[in-house]
Amino acid sequence: MTAIEAVAVHLPERRVPIESLADELGLTTMQLKLFRRYHRLAEIRQQPQGDLADLLCAAVANLKALAGREDQVRYVIHARTFPVVSPYPHNPLHQVRDRFGLDRASSFTVTHQACASGLLALDVAGRLLAADPDPDARALVLTGEKTFTHEARLVPETSVFSEGSAACLVSADGPRDRMLAYAVNLRGEFDGDHEDTAARFQREYHSSLADAIDAAVAEAGLNLDQIDVMLPHNVNAVVWSKLCRRIGYPSERVLLDNVPVTGHMFCADAFVNYTTAQAAGLLRPGGHYLIAAAGSGRGATFSAMVLTH
Repeated sequence: MTAIEAVAVHLPERRVPIESLADELGLTTMQLKLFRRYHRLAEIRQQPQGDLADLLCAAVANLKALAGREDQVRYVIHARTFPVVSPYPHNPLHQVRDRFGLDRASSFTVTHQACASGLLALDVAGRLLAADPDPDARALVLTGEKTFTHEARLVPETSVFSEGSAACLVSADGPRDRMLAYAVNLRGEFDGDHEDTAARFQREYHSSLADAIDAAVAEAGLNLDQIDVMLPHNVNAVVWSKLCRRIGYPSERVLLDNVPVTGHMFCADAFVNYTTAQAAGLLRPGGHYLIAAAGSGRGATFSAMVLTH
């Protein structure tokens, strides 16, 4: 059973109010008010110095559980929202692997589920480790991207992207943070930029995500009342208030603390929220929690994962 052994994050010190992004992102005063007052998006993080490899390395450096065990890592997986994150021939993932001496590891990326690729990477890591003959084998899942293009900075009318990173050490089995279920609702019909497609995506967003959550909870043999806390992707706050009303889950048990202060950190949201929940004592031993995410690119992906702390 796939288990998360340790999680570390890196949040850049620079905090940028969304109002200061108005000119470069072409945001009107009304759009800024919508983001701040309705979506609860107030500021983002930026790391002006360094490239994507530096951003990812900062999280790995904080992963104390990895120190001295680099030779156990067989797989290094970067979960990304965008297929292209750096100019050819630079490969930030290989740079991370080489800087930390992860010479025995195969390294690759998963991108095709956009902002839901972080949960996909956990599932892939667990499957690879389950098939590995070495019981000490580990996988290192990395998340986080640079806001290096306009598309990588803004989801129109919905969210603002932010820089940060996370590193997650994964094992095939373990005593805590064990994966009980993983459900994915793939909606390929939402591919394309046609106005009707976008309108339908907005109409069916909450029901599609609710279906993934219900499927994961059922697969885990639980009901929603047994989920202590939900760790969302930080696209905005209003998405989760609407979703909670739809599925009958208490909105105060959805961890939204990071939405105002980090914005949407691509695939890193789940792991940043995990460390926040852990520090706040929201993850009790033996208790269940759920991570949910949605990604839109070539079609749409709605994912949910249930774990036991």
